[in-house]
Amino acid sequence: MKIAVTCENHQVFQHFGHTPGFAVFEAETGKIISEKLISSGDSGHGALAALLAEEKVDVLICGGIGGGAINALKQAFILVVGGAEGDVREVAEAFLNNTLKLRENFRCSHHHHEEGHTCGDHGCGSGGCSH
Repeated sequence: MKIAVTCENHQVFQHFGHTPGFAVFEAETGKIISEKLISSGDSGHGALAALLAEEKVDVLICGGIGGGAINALKQAFILVVGGAEGDVREVAEAFLNNTLKLRENFRCSHHHHEEGHTCGDHGCGSGGCSH
C-alpha cells in the first residue's frame, strides 16, 4: 500500500491544492517500509491527482481539500482521508494502526484561490484547511 501525505517541513500541509509536495510512504503488513518526498511542482488540483496516480498511491491524507479534488482522486481510485494534522510519518503510522485522529470539517467549499487567502474565510468550517 502507498500512502501520500500533503507535506511542508514534515508536517501535514492544510490545503491539498496548494501543497508544495507529498511524503509518500510504502507500507506492508501495517508497517512503513520506505518513504520519499515528491514535489508538486506547479501542478493544479487535477494534475495533483494524476501525479499521485502515477506514483500508484492508494491513500491520500491531507488537512483540507475541496470537492473537485476529492472527485478527481476518487476517479483515480485513491482513498481520501481529510482532517489530519501533525508530523507526516506519525500520521501515516496512525492511519496504518487505525488510530488517526481527524477533524470533522475538512472540506473546502470555495472554488477559487487568491494569493494569501485562508480557507477558513471561505467555508471550510472550524479547524478547516486554513493555512
